[in-house]
Amino acid sequence: MSAKIIDGEAVAAEITAQVAAEAAEMSKAGRPPHLVAVQVGENPASKIYTNMQAKSCQAVGIAYELLNLPAEMTQAQLLAEIERLNGDPKVSGMILQMPTPPQIDARAVQVAISPAKDVEGMGPVNMGRLFYGGGVVAPCTPLAAVELLKRTCPDLAGKETVIVGHSEIVGKPIAMILLASLNASPTVTLCHVATRDLGAHTRRAEVLLVATGVSQARWLGYSRRKKKQKDLPPPDLSPLVTGDMLREGAIVIDVAINRIPKGFDADGNPLKNDKGKDAMITVGDVDYDAAMEKVAAITPVPGGVGPVTVAMLLKNTIACAKATG
Repeated sequence: MSAKIIDGEAVAAEITAQVAAEAAEMSKAGRPPHLVAVQVGENPASKIYTNMQAKSCQAVGIAYELLNLPAEMTQAQLLAEIERLNGDPKVSGMILQMPTPPQIDARAVQVAISPAKDVEGMGPVNMGRLFYGGGVVAPCTPLAAVELLKRTCPDLAGKETVIVGHSEIVGKPIAMILLASLNASPTVTLCHVATRDLGAHTRRAEVLLVATGVSQARWLGYSRRKKKQKDLPPPDLSPLVTGDMLREGAIVIDVAINRIPKGFDADGNPLKNDKGKDAMITVGDVDYDAAMEKVAAITPVPGGVGPVTVAMLLKNTIACAKATG
């Protein structure tokens, strides 16, 4: 068997084309969608994301503003800024860029963002609405994962579905989205990295969604320890879900994006590329090569859930703009 590759890039292109058409209609009507990203201090990793956000918004006609605030800003000052944006009728949606400085309680700030402008669907009100099967928006990555799944398997009713990963931003929301229908929902089992005999669950899954990032977590933990203990042996960065843990003919949605070394030298240091930098690869939580020979369909990493997550952010922005307009 050679699995069908679920093309996230193609799905994302379709969604963004629809978003662009809606954004153009709103702009013509004098209600242009406007997304504000709030960043406290400077962070190189965050800059990559904000550049990507700006480019994506520009491509579909959504006005994008990066609000750079001082790193020394207090919690009270930031909350006052959020309240100002909540009350600004020109602002359709907001994103709080992570990470925030130590003096900022990011969760409290997220709660302060108006539910009508919470384009990431991360606030407790939108999470609560998701639990009750409704609401304007939901977290972007879970929406992306379920979108790809439903396009691959439109009839999910009763199917044995296993989710590996129980985070509040991916695993749990995926479960809630899948269980939203009274008659067409799959049968959902929610597992995680501490689940006993994980393979016993994954092997019976007709549908498997995996979102733990365990390989990257192991690599980052090793990197920190290696600074203090030079003779530390390399970590096991093999995929969490191996080929023997998969059901024949299953549909696999691999949500994880692990950025890990391609390999290690005899001293336990990452191999170098031709530029003298660590040779890194991007992989998911599932052994992709083994899965290709066993399952019916699978998302690649990269090129699967990631592009659709960006498209869902844009789609959520339009939804918030309509709700607030």
